[in-house]
Amino acid sequence: MMLSVVLISLVLVLWGVQFLNLQWKRRGFPPGPTPFPIIGSLWRINFRADHGSLKKLAKTYGNICTLWLGHKPMVVLYGFQAVKNGLTTNSEDVSGRLQTFVFNRMANGKGILVSNGLVWKHQRHFGIGALRKLGMRNKGMERGIQTEARYLVEFFRSKDGRAVDPSFPIVHAVSNVICAVVFGHRFSLEDETFCQLIEAFSCMVAFANSYFHYVCELLPWVAELLPGPQLKASYSCEFIRSFIRQEIKTHRERGKIGEPEDFIDLYLDQIEKTKNIPNSTYDEDNMVQSVFDLFLGGSETTATTLRWALLYMMAYPDVQEKVQKELDAVLSPSHLVCYEDRKRLPYTNAVIHEILRFGSIVLITIPRQAVKDTTVLGYGLPKGTLIMANIDSTLFDPEYWETPHQFNPGHFLDKDGNFVTREAFLAFSAGHRVCLGEVLAKMELFIIFCSLLKAFKFTPPEGVKEVNTEVIFGGTMKPHPYKLCAVPR
Repeated sequence: MMLSVVLISLVLVLWGVQFLNLQWKRRGFPPGPTPFPIIGSLWRINFRADHGSLKKLAKTYGNICTLWLGHKPMVVLYGFQAVKNGLTTNSEDVSGRLQTFVFNRMANGKGILVSNGLVWKHQRHFGIGALRKLGMRNKGMERGIQTEARYLVEFFRSKDGRAVDPSFPIVHAVSNVICAVVFGHRFSLEDETFCQLIEAFSCMVAFANSYFHYVCELLPWVAELLPGPQLKASYSCEFIRSFIRQEIKTHRERGKIGEPEDFIDLYLDQIEKTKNIPNSTYDEDNMVQSVFDLFLGGSETTATTLRWALLYMMAYPDVQEKVQKELDAVLSPSHLVCYEDRKRLPYTNAVIHEILRFGSIVLITIPRQAVKDTTVLGYGLPKGTLIMANIDSTLFDPEYWETPHQFNPGHFLDKDGNFVTREAFLAFSAGHRVCLGEVLAKMELFIIFCSLLKAFKFTPPEGVKEVNTEVIFGGTMKPHPYKLCAVPR
């Protein structure tokens, strides 16, 4: 009995010391909920960083506040000005990534998405240059997107207006755009290995959207011991890497170095050019992870946005009709949609941007980390502090959008009907970690969306009286599964 009392007293004393230590540590940080040992202050948002929780947090503590992950501070930015200034003023200071259990398992500090330091600088710089060389700003990449748009049109046409779930054909089309970029070729809808690749990426995204992900980050020893979704995600990760390595092997055997046709060709060329440079980070492991990152970042987000696009066209048939009237007036029936057409299609361009805004598929950025002591919005933050930007709050900020909670293409049109950009449109983030595939994503969305709307009128299946536009919360904000009818025009 006495031993039990002593142990309980000792635990309470230790807990009290830790609690006081946390209160001491939080001095100088932006305000926020009181943190407790072990659980920090995530309990205040129910361990779920959704729109409503973050909005309440900002209302109570302001547009910059602090949450604690155990003893680790995470500064949350809310609203356009806070996000923009927080990510762009001293941008390089807050360009790091926290090396978590899951990130280490997924990338081990390699590639573009979750790497740091010299590795990140080299891989990102190369990635931007490679995409540019492969035709991001000319006709080369555009032809690949037009090809996938044509296959997608053929898929819907084959259904003769019958109800169909558009998810897989859209994912297939978008994934094939990335395949053309990195591998130099596409895969057919029936290719079993390619279907397994898409399934593997879907498995990883599902894991990232699950509570198991958070459990693994907080209690990594549990992830090591127990089977479950984390094990399946790990197998998926290895399958994807093996797939990429096989493609690299094929490229090496083909021997196109000096005559690059795709991302892998360019990277192999870069390895050869830098093999005698001591600090070079160009090697096969970084190549594999960079290709992995391009797939993960370029397929899931664009495919989800296109799913929202078709759903919104059913939900807002008047908008769909106006888009089609503009397309019919400007483009001939035989015209192959190209990205340059956006300059002649202001309303359609505005609708696509409004889909990106209103769909708001990325609620928060992958947390960034201060790589040195720095200042964010007047607060001194020590090296290692996490910074989480609520991108969703910039796209619905009532100070910068006239009707933030309505689907309104007019947000991107002036009084004369010309397309205008908006400073609060941060759908692709900001600062040093801004999405490097922004231009490619916009090209895909424009060409595929216009190609589909030229060919079909999208309607709900018979008997569906109301289109469900509610969001499924996760790493990306997805629509609920739905079916549509693509009626030839």
